Amino acid sequence: MADVHSKAVRSKNMTAIKNRDTRPEMLVRRSLHRAGFRYRFHVSSLPGKPDLVFPRYKAVLFVQGCFWHQHQCAMFHWPKTRAGWWRQKITANRAHDEAVQDKLRELGWWVMLVWECALKGKNKLPKEQLVLEVSDWLRTGGSFAEVPEVLV
Repeated sequence: MADVHSKAVRSKNMTAIKNRDTRPEMLVRRSLHRAGFRYRFHVSSLPGKPDLVFPRYKAVLFVQGCFWHQHQCAMFHWPKTRAGWWRQKITANRAHDEAVQDKLRELGWWVMLVWECALKGKNKLPKEQLVLEVSDWLRTGGSFAEVPEVLV
């Protein structure tokens, strides 16, 4: 099936998709800052330029979009058009994510993923619960964690 937009319009639309300072990321940043956590963001010297870096805890947090990073939840579905291209693109994203997380753990960093479905939609977590989960993880430690922990 042909694209409904011209190449120029499709390119403009795809260019407009942000990869930093997204609404879900800003929600997490504001909530954690309000709770007293201080962090740096998009540190280019670390693999994958994590969304939030907590140097005090040697921990990083990524806010992941369920579609772009293939989270197995109700918000993810394989596109029906250009299925082969999208499968290759999203699978490559997932492989890159895993390589970045492995590298960070090798360097001694803790890694947490906060999935988009935990922040919006019918199964979203209350902000207080999100902050509690992140703060518990930061204070107790652990090399890897996901929010939500159980795939929906």
